Amino acid sequence: MSASLQSEAIRAQAAAAGIGDIAERVFAGERLSREDGVRLYGADLHAVGALANWVRERKHGDLTYFNVNQHINYTNVCNKLCRFCAFQRLPGQEGAYVMKPEEVAEKIRAQLDEPVTEVHMVAGIYPKLPYEYYLDILRAVKEVRPAIHIKAFTMIELMQIARRAKKPLAEVLPELVEAGLGSCPGGGAEVFSDRVRDEGYDKKNTGDEWIDTARTVHQAGLHSNCTMLHGHIETVEERVDHLDRLRLLQDETGGFQTYIPLSFHPDNTEWSHLPGPTALEELREIAVSRLLLDNIDHIKAYWIMLSIPVAQMALAYGADDVDGTVVEEKIYHEAGATTPQQVLRAELVQWIRDAGRIPVERDTIYNVLWSADEALAPVGETAPVATV
Repeated sequence: MSASLQSEAIRAQAAAAGIGDIAERVFAGERLSREDGVRLYGADLHAVGALANWVRERKHGDLTYFNVNQHINYTNVCNKLCRFCAFQRLPGQEGAYVMKPEEVAEKIRAQLDEPVTEVHMVAGIYPKLPYEYYLDILRAVKEVRPAIHIKAFTMIELMQIARRAKKPLAEVLPELVEAGLGSCPGGGAEVFSDRVRDEGYDKKNTGDEWIDTARTVHQAGLHSNCTMLHGHIETVEERVDHLDRLRLLQDETGGFQTYIPLSFHPDNTEWSHLPGPTALEELREIAVSRLLLDNIDHIKAYWIMLSIPVAQMALAYGADDVDGTVVEEKIYHEAGATTPQQVLRAELVQWIRDAGRIPVERDTIYNVLWSADEALAPVGETAPVATV
């Protein structure tokens, strides 16, 4: 179908769904309002998805990004007691652990035969860990694998690290970078609503504190991702507020690379009575975020949380990234995720192809390392074949 015919088909679909005016603003490149966002949550999913896919293809065509990464959750000891979390443990509780820097290094060493380009390190908040511990685990990773990119420490972790350092975060960040920090993940934002925070994670940072910390990270020259945990007790209006606050900070700093909607998993949490989001609700989160976050380049369908089939579907609802190979993810599996904890690079490539998209291996900051698109692929590179 030609681009003009495709646009006309989307216009007709959007008009039938009562969002024809929103479609016209999207085609004109205009920013959608909060009111538009609320309407998108109530409109026909497939009309919203078609519009989001148009934006996705305008930005990225059929390209779909992934990387070869591993996860290290260096401790599950945490004092925040979030009601949605199944990962946290108290000191001395059965299953509680804190990795020594040598153990972190061993996790990296175990993957030296794999073409890993990124390690993703996040964990609980354990106030007894000294400032030097965080520097030491960064150095431990770099000692074993000097070229690897370390994406580590959510905003709440950075707040705790600065507290232990007894210095402003702006002074702490250069020291973390010197030890090996390359960028920051986007977790820990949850939902910025004070109401939701009071009911679910009142010992954690406020939305304003998360925003202020991310601003400091970006001002230090570091990129980060951003997230929202959805599908629990938040309202549509609170979701839209969250997304709007993210794009306003992006207007200011330009530091966000990727937005990741995080699906609430209820098993083994204090909110286990809640159903969690359906697959259709997960697709809507992808689509709405692609339409509202006009200044964030990438939207990720995090297959660990969504399942592989839903992540594949999400590539037609606005997503252009599926995360990576992921080794030993613990946080969402503690909460009932039934997806694998690791996949092969070739499997990811095949999943993307099966969804009708072009796989592109990236590094953490979206430099292309390999692509099935001949125009992007390094000379002599050919696509790997999946072996499942």
